[in-house]
Amino acid sequence: MQYYNQDTLIYLNNSFVKASSAGVDLFGQSLHYGYGAFEGLRAYSTHNGTRIFKAEEHYERLKKSCEAIGLPYTWNNRELIEKTYELLEVNNLRSAYIRPLIYSGSNMHLTSATSANIMIAAWEWGPYLGQNLLKVNISKIERPNPKSFPVGAKVSGQFINSILATSDAIQHGFDEALLVDQEGFVAQASSENLFIEKDFKIYTPPLGNIFPGITRQTVIDICKGLNFDIIEKRLSVQDVYEADSAFLSGTAAGIIGINQVDQVVYPEAWEDSIGASIQRKYKNLVLEQENYEVII
Repeated sequence: MQYYNQDTLIYLNNSFVKASSAGVDLFGQSLHYGYGAFEGLRAYSTHNGTRIFKAEEHYERLKKSCEAIGLPYTWNNRELIEKTYELLEVNNLRSAYIRPLIYSGSNMHLTSATSANIMIAAWEWGPYLGQNLLKVNISKIERPNPKSFPVGAKVSGQFINSILATSDAIQHGFDEALLVDQEGFVAQASSENLFIEKDFKIYTPPLGNIFPGITRQTVIDICKGLNFDIIEKRLSVQDVYEADSAFLSGTAAGIIGINQVDQVVYPEAWEDSIGASIQRKYKNLVLEQENYEVII
């Protein structure tokens, strides 16, 4: 997929430049070792104009991801948000996926970076996993051990794990993969958080072995605002198989229902599930058809 044309502009180190002429540092640790951090945001066309959902939270998490791996972060987040809106404007985008990336300067040693660069790109991109209910599998690829890697940071190299899991799932006829942690509990999908519904209650794995998704927290807030029981607990594979329904959440994917895990088809119709109600509420929030503060 080509994400830009010859005239697409990106934000690169304080300037707007053509993506086709930005260049790449061939001696940077980010290219060689995956030593970088990134974020994913979405802008929505609302009745109030173009709005980026939870921009402050995303850029704050980007800063924390850099701090977690010793990557210099010298930018002011308020200014970056302003530049992101400007980026959307110069590319004539009202709805878009936005990708900030922090990458290191030249350094071939396995030491913390002393300099870093920022790139922000934006393009039109529909829901990452489509809009149909998903068929997912329990992957043979495990989630990284939090004792060996800061799994709460959105670090570039970590997503090799996600590529392996997703590619294996697709090769076996599935849409997405669910990864277990080092103790065999289901942690999350390759790049989305997992929720299951059982007996009119919503369950999701706790922080620790999962990525702390901003959309995940929004789902938790929606549940509390609508008086749905939301419980954070470790989920076994059997828990996932025996659920009434399930769904994934993430900025790129939004909220999307799961029809089947391995050979188990969920008994509850998606349109009748709590997840479908949460999905509708989430869409209203990002389109600013409802006030987030009122929901929570």
